[in-house]
Amino acid sequence: MAKLIIEAGRTERQYWRDLWRYRELFAFLAWRDLLIRYKQTAVGVAWAVVRPLLTMLALTLVMLVSKLPGDGHSPIPLFVFCAMLPWQFFSTALSESGTSLITNSNLISKVYFPRLIVPASSVITSFVDFLIAGVFMALLMAVYRFAPPIQVLALPIFMLLTFGASFGVGLWIAALMVKYRDFRFVVPFVVQFGLYAAPVFAMTNRIPERLPAKWTWVHALNPALLDCVNPKFLYSLNPVVGIIDGFRWCLLGGENNLYWPGQLAALAGVVVLIFTGLWYFRKTERSFADII
Repeated sequence: MAKLIIEAGRTERQYWRDLWRYRELFAFLAWRDLLIRYKQTAVGVAWAVVRPLLTMLALTLVMLVSKLPGDGHSPIPLFVFCAMLPWQFFSTALSESGTSLITNSNLISKVYFPRLIVPASSVITSFVDFLIAGVFMALLMAVYRFAPPIQVLALPIFMLLTFGASFGVGLWIAALMVKYRDFRFVVPFVVQFGLYAAPVFAMTNRIPERLPAKWTWVHALNPALLDCVNPKFLYSLNPVVGIIDGFRWCLLGGENNLYWPGQLAALAGVVVLIFTGLWYFRKTERSFADII
């Protein structure tokens, strides 16, 4: 009779190799999540378009009523939906991957496999929704007879940044939610607040690089702050800001120029999110089965 020998620490040394060995489980979880999401729904996968579409219509109405200018180059629905593409992907991946370990608790507590597969499969599912919404964006541009500029060839770069930001934050939320279930209330608030913190209604280029002189309270506090503080750069420290700016630059062109310090900050932020997310996830992974 064959004997199974469990060697201490063996799975740790082969963890990254196991990610490839369990690729079929990864594909199965992603496919299962996609099927469950739209199971017994009348609209089906069209919800991947309906959600950002309805949000776009509401935000477009807000911009029209408030007389917000957009970019002055492209139709306002395109201006808004172009920002909704990466934001919807990021927010959906954040919500889905955040609860992925909890919803798969029975599997995690009984079978060994690299737990990293679970939140990663949720991000892939959200990426499928993003691709479907991207097709609708192309149709919307065709309806408005709006041709993308040549820099549309750089769009995969910003898609990769969106995926990286979603994956990195998703790892943090997934690991934290196992131990602190309060995050199931925090995540919806972050998603809702983040929509208004992102440049959906306006262009980052219109944010000044220097505090206006009329801010007398800042001048009274410390006059040097007017020259030292760069509001545009501080705003760009949010990686989603640089990603949305990149999507508009690729798809709409016009005055949607890139703020390069902000793009470098977005790239650095995504890299930090991925590596710190992997570090914290791996650090807490051993205790998932016991806590869940």
